[in-house]
Amino acid sequence: MSPWVLGAVLVLCGITMLLLLVHLVRDLAAQDGMFVLLGITELVLLGQLVAGCIALGSTDREVDGLLFVSYLVGVTLVLPIGAFWSLAERNRAGTAVVMLAVLTVAALEVRLDGIWS
Repeated sequence: MSPWVLGAVLVLCGITMLLLLVHLVRDLAAQDGMFVLLGITELVLLGQLVAGCIALGSTDREVDGLLFVSYLVGVTLVLPIGAFWSLAERNRAGTAVVMLAVLTVAALEVRLDGIWS
Protein backbone atom coordinates (compact mmCIF):
# COMPACT_ATOMS: atom_id res chain seq x y z
CA MET A 1 0.00 0.00 0.00
CA SER A 2 1.27 3.39 -0.92
CA PRO A 3 1.40 6.15 1.67
CA TRP A 4 0.84 8.58 -1.22
CA VAL A 5 -2.59 7.11 -1.93
CA LEU A 6 -3.49 7.19 1.75
CA GLY A 7 -2.41 10.84 1.93
CA ALA A 8 -4.30 11.75 -1.23
CA VAL A 9 -7.51 10.15 0.02
CA LEU A 10 -7.22 11.79 3.44
CA VAL A 11 -6.53 15.22 1.90
CA LEU A 12 -9.49 14.85 -0.48
CA CYS A 13 -11.69 13.76 2.42
CA GLY A 14 -10.53 16.74 4.49
CA ILE A 15 -11.28 19.24 1.71
CA THR A 16 -14.66 17.64 1.08
CA MET A 17 -15.49 17.65 4.80
CA LEU A 18 -14.74 21.37 5.07
CA LEU A 19 -16.91 22.21 2.09
CA LEU A 20 -19.71 19.99 3.35
CA LEU A 21 -19.48 21.61 6.78
CA VAL A 22 -19.94 25.03 5.16
CA HIS A 23 -22.97 23.69 3.27
CA LEU A 24 -24.37 22.14 6.44
CA VAL A 25 -24.00 25.38 8.42
CA ARG A 26 -25.64 27.35 5.59
CA ASP A 27 -28.47 24.79 5.44
CA LEU A 28 -27.78 23.93 1.79
CA ALA A 29 -28.09 20.68 -0.10
CA ALA A 30 -24.91 19.17 -1.54
CA GLN A 31 -24.13 20.91 -4.84
CA ASP A 32 -22.63 19.63 -8.09
CA GLY A 33 -19.11 20.65 -7.04
CA MET A 34 -19.38 18.29 -4.09
CA PHE A 35 -20.22 15.39 -6.36
CA VAL A 36 -17.27 16.22 -8.60
CA LEU A 37 -14.99 16.04 -5.55
CA LEU A 38 -16.63 12.78 -4.50
CA GLY A 39 -16.07 11.44 -8.02
CA ILE A 40 -12.37 12.33 -7.90
CA THR A 41 -12.07 10.67 -4.51
CA GLU A 42 -13.89 7.61 -5.84
CA LEU A 43 -11.47 7.34 -8.77
CA VAL A 44 -8.54 7.37 -6.33
CA LEU A 45 -10.30 4.69 -4.26
CA LEU A 46 -10.87 2.51 -7.34
CA GLY A 47 -7.18 2.83 -8.18
CA GLN A 48 -6.37 1.89 -4.61
CA LEU A 49 -8.61 -1.18 -4.90
CA VAL A 50 -6.75 -2.42 -7.96
CA ALA A 51 -3.30 -1.52 -6.63
CA GLY A 52 -4.10 -3.03 -3.22
CA CYS A 53 -5.16 -6.35 -4.73
CA ILE A 54 -2.01 -6.44 -6.84
CA ALA A 55 0.16 -5.52 -3.83
CA LEU A 56 -1.52 -8.21 -1.74
CA GLY A 57 -0.74 -10.83 -4.36
CA SER A 58 2.91 -9.90 -4.55
CA THR A 59 3.73 -9.29 -0.88
CA ASP A 60 5.41 -11.57 1.59
CA ARG A 61 3.88 -9.75 4.57
CA GLU A 62 1.61 -11.46 7.03
CA VAL A 63 -1.65 -9.81 5.93
CA ASP A 64 -5.13 -11.31 6.30
CA GLY A 65 -6.13 -11.23 2.62
CA LEU A 66 -9.88 -11.58 3.09
CA LEU A 67 -10.04 -8.79 5.65
CA PHE A 68 -7.82 -6.53 3.56
CA VAL A 69 -9.79 -7.00 0.34
CA SER A 70 -13.12 -6.60 2.15
CA TYR A 71 -11.92 -3.25 3.51
CA LEU A 72 -10.77 -2.23 0.02
CA VAL A 73 -14.15 -3.10 -1.48
CA GLY A 74 -16.09 -1.58 1.42
CA VAL A 75 -14.27 1.75 1.32
CA THR A 76 -14.90 1.89 -2.44
CA LEU A 77 -18.67 1.42 -1.97
CA VAL A 78 -19.24 3.97 0.81
CA LEU A 79 -19.12 7.16 -1.29
CA PRO A 80 -21.51 6.06 -4.06
CA ILE A 81 -24.04 4.88 -1.49
CA GLY A 82 -23.82 8.18 0.40
CA ALA A 83 -24.03 10.20 -2.83
CA PHE A 84 -27.13 8.39 -4.07
CA TRP A 85 -28.77 8.75 -0.68
CA SER A 86 -27.98 12.46 -0.73
CA LEU A 87 -29.47 12.82 -4.22
CA ALA A 88 -32.66 11.18 -2.99
CA GLU A 89 -32.79 13.54 -0.01
CA ARG A 90 -32.01 17.01 -1.39
CA ASN A 91 -31.89 18.93 1.89
CA ARG A 92 -29.67 19.39 4.91
CA ALA A 93 -30.03 15.74 5.93
CA GLY A 94 -28.66 14.65 2.55
CA THR A 95 -25.63 16.85 3.09
CA ALA A 96 -25.12 15.28 6.51
CA VAL A 97 -25.30 11.81 4.94
CA VAL A 98 -22.52 12.69 2.48
CA MET A 99 -20.50 14.15 5.33
CA LEU A 100 -20.89 10.92 7.29
CA ALA A 101 -19.87 8.90 4.22
CA VAL A 102 -16.70 10.98 3.78
CA LEU A 103 -15.88 10.60 7.47
CA THR A 104 -16.41 6.84 7.15
CA VAL A 105 -14.02 6.70 4.18
CA ALA A 106 -11.34 8.51 6.19
CA ALA A 107 -11.77 6.14 9.14
CA LEU A 108 -11.69 3.06 6.90
CA GLU A 109 -8.54 4.34 5.20
CA VAL A 110 -6.74 4.66 8.52
CA ARG A 111 -7.88 1.13 9.46
CA LEU A 112 -6.81 -0.18 6.05
CA ASP A 113 -3.34 1.25 6.61
CA GLY A 114 -3.25 -0.46 10.00
CA ILE A 115 -4.19 -3.80 8.47
CA TRP A 116 -1.45 -3.46 5.87
CA SER A 117 1.21 -2.46 8.40
